[in-house]
Amino acid sequence: MQKHLPNFITLLNIFCGCVATVFAVLNNLEMAALFVALGIFFDFFDGLAARVLDVKSELGLQLDSLADVITSGLVPGVVMFQLLAMSQSGGWNLIGASFLEEPGVDWVSYLPFFGFVITMASAYRLAKFNLDENQVSSFIGLPTPANALLIISLPLILFYNGSESVNAIILQPWFLVLLTILSAYLLNCNLPLFALKFKNWSFKDNALRYIFLTISLVMIITMKFLAIPFIILFYILSSFVEEKFSK
Repeated sequence: MQKHLPNFITLLNIFCGCVATVFAVLNNLEMAALFVALGIFFDFFDGLAARVLDVKSELGLQLDSLADVITSGLVPGVVMFQLLAMSQSGGWNLIGASFLEEPGVDWVSYLPFFGFVITMASAYRLAKFNLDENQVSSFIGLPTPANALLIISLPLILFYNGSESVNAIILQPWFLVLLTILSAYLLNCNLPLFALKFKNWSFKDNALRYIFLTISLVMIITMKFLAIPFIILFYILSSFVEEKFSK
């Protein structure tokens, strides 16, 4: 039972990803975000359980990546598809497949499919991660769960944090296209990023992690969902500064 417990937790991540995909397709982006967050929660604890029980396996590694392709790859792609569709229609409506059958449809009508570049980039990053033995205590490129949180934060900001100016920016097609390109780049760039894995609880050995988590918590309390993009930016900048100082 101990041997299979981490894999069972990973399967819960897959289940959450499947449910989130259904909600995202139905344009219920709030519920999609909730199940993505649950999936990322299980994604964190399957690795923790494997380390605590000392039952790491190649099967678990492959299963974990397959789960991330769904929860942190496919769902953000569908969410971006819906956001791009909303940027054209101006509302929270589900774009139907019938628009593909209309004669003389402008190429811009196909723009929402550009959101699946995020899914493609996520799958490519996860495949590289499985082959890279150096990404144990740190990451090269933005981890897919962090990227998923960045993308799913956008509809939550529209729901709970958005002002007219913020909403207008988020629903601009050019902003969403540029964010999709930036997301794909960050997933696969050669930028070293620290991992939130604690080998011990010493402040000296984990100072950056404690500082990052504390500041992130303060930002979430004060800014709510609007804090998520800034936390991702802070994560990247903190890793960059740490890399420079370590050299």
